[in-house]
Amino acid sequence: MTEILVQISKYVLLLLIVLFTMNAFLVMRAKDPEVRKRHTSSEISLIILFDIAAFLIMYLKTQEFRMLVILAGLMIYIVLIQLLYRLFYKKASVPLMNTMCMLLSVGFVIQSRLDLDTAYKQLIITAVSSLFCLIIPAFIRRVKVMRNLSWFYAILGILLLGGVFALGRVYGGANLNVEIGGISFQFSEFVKITFVFFIASMLKETATFRQVIRVSVLAAIHVGILVISRDLGAALIYFVAYIVMVYVATKNVGYVALGLGGMAAASVVAYRLFAHIRVRVQVWKDPFQDYEGTGYQIIQALFGVCAGGWFGTGLFNGNPEMIPLAKQDFTYAAICEEFGILFGIFLILICMSMYLQIVSISTKLSNRFYRLVSIGLGTEYAFQVFLTIGGTTKFIPMTGITLPLVSYGGSSIMCTIIMLSIIQGLYMMREDEGEEKELLQEIIRRQNEKEREINERKAYGRRSRTMAVSPDASGSARPRRGRRAAGRDKTPVNQYAGRGTAPVNQYVGGATAPINQYGGGTTAPVNQYAGGATAPVRQAGTESVPGRSVKRRIPEDLPEALQMTPNELEKEMPDFEELSRKIQDETEKSLNY
Repeated sequence: MTEILVQISKYVLLLLIVLFTMNAFLVMRAKDPEVRKRHTSSEISLIILFDIAAFLIMYLKTQEFRMLVILAGLMIYIVLIQLLYRLFYKKASVPLMNTMCMLLSVGFVIQSRLDLDTAYKQLIITAVSSLFCLIIPAFIRRVKVMRNLSWFYAILGILLLGGVFALGRVYGGANLNVEIGGISFQFSEFVKITFVFFIASMLKETATFRQVIRVSVLAAIHVGILVISRDLGAALIYFVAYIVMVYVATKNVGYVALGLGGMAAASVVAYRLFAHIRVRVQVWKDPFQDYEGTGYQIIQALFGVCAGGWFGTGLFNGNPEMIPLAKQDFTYAAICEEFGILFGIFLILICMSMYLQIVSISTKLSNRFYRLVSIGLGTEYAFQVFLTIGGTTKFIPMTGITLPLVSYGGSSIMCTIIMLSIIQGLYMMREDEGEEKELLQEIIRRQNEKEREINERKAYGRRSRTMAVSPDASGSARPRRGRRAAGRDKTPVNQYAGRGTAPVNQYVGGATAPINQYGGGTTAPVNQYAGGATAPVRQAGTESVPGRSVKRRIPEDLPEALQMTPNELEKEMPDFEELSRKIQDETEKSLNY
């Protein structure tokens, strides 16, 4: 019975990841908030179902109670991270958070399948890192001085990489880790973040040739230390991030061509100088030449990918433990063996959806520094995925890079969570900018309306003064006659003989007020202020235009000053034209910045 459930579960797990992938792409296309909310809710449900199905099957196969403990811890983590972000950051990107949780779930399932001890450690590291990183989005949104620390980022990164080169221990033929208090740290993972901040701060204002040269020299020092330390995967990630960020800042294809040419020349030199690079290239070309030696890792990884077929062998029905470094560098091969190649393809698509979300966030940021930071971190993430999966499938030489959020590695998963927290902060900053732009545009619109209203009132006042209106005994309004007309007993009658359409002005019975008549006996509309009554004053919420009064809703979220009536506005802001011009100038500067 258990074996039947295992075989059924692999199709169920495949279906769940297919549905999640579809929602991940559909939510990016959705514009309606309600549609987006439905997609994100579906994503959370699919994540929970995936974890429950996978861990229950593994528990049935092994009868290991710790499987249920890890499942409970994972469920608590997912629920808490969702609630905390919704509590503290209402503007956070829920799709980005869901994608992170899905990749973590796949990682915890495969790590629990391979080694429960590493799964425990991974869960603790993930929980601690996520709680620590909750302050990062607020830090990104509030602290502006970090945009001006370019030399600090550069010096810090060089010192950390130099310290690893001088004090680090050799692992897999490269100086990667420094052990502090019994805990191993891979500083190259953290320097990826400072490296991006360094380039962004250097190019945030100007991208002249001289500035690009400065950036290139300092970036070359970073990459050079990594090459000497034989950490080729990290060196490639740094270099690609540098190329992309320089191109985004300058829009100059020539820099990209020079960078790729320099990389090709440096690769040839490195191939001649370093024996381990020649070994990796040879293994990539023909791994079967030394099957039991240098080619053993890649051959076992390829066997694992092929053994699973399209739908996989099912959990605990394969032999992923035979793949060397299955928990770190070759995790993707272990996933393909027991979950299937189709599952692996959709896993790649989920990683791609995360990259597209990051790019979407970067393109909508108005500040150049933050835009470069976002695109730089996204490039590092995407290229790391490419190096890992490409090396596992023998598409490119193996570089010894882990799959972000899936493979085991404390420094790697901590660094990735920090990167995603920074992206969340940038996303919320983008939402803040959107609201500020809408408010500024509304302010400009309202100020223009008020300026137009005041101009109309002034023009109407001038017309009224030329016609100096005063009430007569009957309460009707009449024009005040000039000096020449004051001494006359009679006023001439102006008539259009034989025509009924021309107005006739008469003083009937010596009346002083004019009677405006149109041919046919119809009377023209008369504006009266009976008994000397004053004109009605426009109140807040209405537009006052001569002859009509229109209700207009005033948004409650606008500043109090913008809800003033024109009369109040004239009192408070006598020099309105100059104030309006200043507001528009400051608004244009803010939007352009």
